[in-house]
Amino acid sequence: MGLVRRWPVPVTLYLAVLLFVTDQLESFTSNTAQILICVAIGVAGYRSGWRATLLAAVPAILATAFNMADPGIALNSNMWMYSVLLPVFPAMLGAYLRGSAERLEERDVTPDALLAAGGVAITVLSTWTSWHSGPQPVWVVGLLAVVGGLSLGVARRLPGLVFLLQGVLLVSADTYLNVAVNTCVILTLIAIGVFAMRVSSWAWMTVAYAAGCLLTAIAVVADGTDVTPFRVGVLMTLVATPIAIGRYLGARQSAAAAERLRAEESAKAALAQVRADQLAERERIARDVHDIVAHHVGAMVLRASAARYTAPDGPVADALSDIRETGHQVLQDLRDLLDLLRDPDKQPDLLANPADVVRESAERMAAAGLVVDLDLDPATDHAPLIARASAARIVQEGLTNVLKHAGPGTRVRVAVTPSREGLNVEIQNGRPPTAIERLPSSGRGLAGMRERVRAVGGTLSAGPDGEGGWLLAASLPARLTPGSAA
Repeated sequence: MGLVRRWPVPVTLYLAVLLFVTDQLESFTSNTAQILICVAIGVAGYRSGWRATLLAAVPAILATAFNMADPGIALNSNMWMYSVLLPVFPAMLGAYLRGSAERLEERDVTPDALLAAGGVAITVLSTWTSWHSGPQPVWVVGLLAVVGGLSLGVARRLPGLVFLLQGVLLVSADTYLNVAVNTCVILTLIAIGVFAMRVSSWAWMTVAYAAGCLLTAIAVVADGTDVTPFRVGVLMTLVATPIAIGRYLGARQSAAAAERLRAEESAKAALAQVRADQLAERERIARDVHDIVAHHVGAMVLRASAARYTAPDGPVADALSDIRETGHQVLQDLRDLLDLLRDPDKQPDLLANPADVVRESAERMAAAGLVVDLDLDPATDHAPLIARASAARIVQEGLTNVLKHAGPGTRVRVAVTPSREGLNVEIQNGRPPTAIERLPSSGRGLAGMRERVRAVGGTLSAGPDGEGGWLLAASLPARLTPGSAA
């Protein structure tokens, strides 16, 4: 049974074989095997699909039929009905629990399985020899005993319904099968304890307590019983005990759940506060940079534009035009930098000169063994700083990937060229050498490049070039698209 949660179907098949063998040996162990097979097939219904459950149910039904048929007694319709219902009911119960498990915060079915197993053990072992003593057929009494025990398995999810069922069984036993009354009283007290654990309303608890006292009185008070205050107090205390235990366990569970919720909320609040502080500091820096730098650069651009009209021709006019265009570019780069400054997750390294980064990357990879052909268009210096920095990082990562996956000796062409939209980056390597010693790879290089390109609103494609090599192409816009840095 220690393996039933992981392999419920094989355990059920094993118990079916065990039940058949012990029945043939006329061993009392067959009763235990019969109880365990009900528990195992209930777990199979909970944890497996209907096909696997059916596969476990068929041998369980056959083994139960052999166990019920004593030597010289044929299997009649009543016995077959009981043999089928005894394994099928826990299987259906397990399937029901699988569908309604979300009603409880905890998904562990171990308490339910223990309640069901304990209930079946109590009802079957304490009433097995008395099933034939009443006017009802044996299979009816046995079925009600098993159902009454297994119903405790759903008591945590349907506490009121199970308590009602146990009350009905207790009244029925008191009327038709008096020898089973004590067993029904035990199951009723267990059900009322689970009810107290799951239901927090004191009004309903009062109703349940009154009903429990009434049911217990029906069971223990006979026609000639002398009702005294002491016996009434004992009876009321007997019913109050499981209610007190249930309320205590319920309070413990509620306190633990509240503590977990407070811890989760505190962690979320702390993380949100840290994030808010970081964003607030970034916003403050962004405002300061904008107020100071943008003001002076804007004034410089306006003065250069105004001076441009006083000197329409000549070297002075060209210098003023260059100052104006450079100022406009600086303002645009400043806006892009401030946008990225507000996002702590997608901020490229913009401290170094991107063109120098590209050249150094090519030289470093050439020293590592690659044959690098670099085509860095000088016109890229006029592209926005954000696009140039992103292009430099793509070249770095792309060349590293070529070295990792193609190996030294591979020829690779790197082209960084301007376009109407911004910058185009192409990294194409030829067929790898025949003998390659691959370097370790994290598998995140291409994904990181895609994320970087997406952050600035560009596109990236990568794949075989059809000639045995690999082509990586990226298009970076001259302006950040709205929401790209968010």
